[in-house]
Amino acid sequence: MISTKNLRFSYSKDKEFIFPDLYCEAGSTLLITGDSGKGKTTYLHILAGLLQPKAGQIIINKTDLVSLSEKATDAFRGKNIGLVFQKSYFIAALTVLENLEMSSWLATGKKHSKRAKKLLTQLGIENQATKLPAQLSIGQQQRVSIARALMNEPKVLLADEPTSSLDDKNAEKVIDLLTSLSKEYNAALLIVTHDNRIKEKFINKITLV
Repeated sequence: MISTKNLRFSYSKDKEFIFPDLYCEAGSTLLITGDSGKGKTTYLHILAGLLQPKAGQIIINKTDLVSLSEKATDAFRGKNIGLVFQKSYFIAALTVLENLEMSSWLATGKKHSKRAKKLLTQLGIENQATKLPAQLSIGQQQRVSIARALMNEPKVLLADEPTSSLDDKNAEKVIDLLTSLSKEYNAALLIVTHDNRIKEKFINKITLV
């Protein structure tokens, strides 16, 4: 599970974000919405430990992420937080399978090839395992991003605009995959989006104003 309390962040003295408290149980989904410029992606980066808040708490599995050192935060993120970004940041020279293996190796020191192959099969792209990322369609790349985010069986899964570059059919598939796999892996799923196509699919949501 993940919860936050009194989170504040500022890029400068003139602009401060005060974020609403949130709570999301393991296996549940929370949608974070809001107009452009309201800090959705900033909020997600804070929840992932990529940005340090000015004040507040982020509790993941009884650990306060804010209290950790930079090195400890990186280690905690690798083992407990899965990230699906708007753009897929793969290692271009590695195959799809090797990118997944690298993700687990960096976090745990093990490649976990069997888990990588299982995830690719669950996502319907097992036949893309030996291809380079550039050889995949945008929809396929997004699925590989989901597989990579789940490689280390995280406690929290964070997705930043996961459907923004997808057509209606693939957008629905990606959301269905994210929600079903987060339940299977018992991960709290937080989705940042302004995509009206998926807003009505979820009851639990907060809006940044």
